[in-house]
Amino acid sequence: MEKLLEILEELAPDVDFKTCEDLVDGRHIDSLTILSLISEIEDAFDVQIPTVEIIPANFNSAKKIWELIERLEEDN
Repeated sequence: MEKLLEILEELAPDVDFKTCEDLVDGRHIDSLTILSLISEIEDAFDVQIPTVEIIPANFNSAKKIWELIERLEEDN
């Protein structure tokens, strides 16, 4: 989770990722940031994020993003 938080803070340093639960819905991160985030996650965690998983529910909080990463790691 620490690595994920580092990635998030690099992409959007003004957001409190530890408490924010509406990253997408609250427009704290935009689509370009999400694309960069996906690329960083895939490289850092050696996973592939399928297009069907790129939905707001999976990216609204660091916790939800981490749950997505864990699910994808289990599938590897």
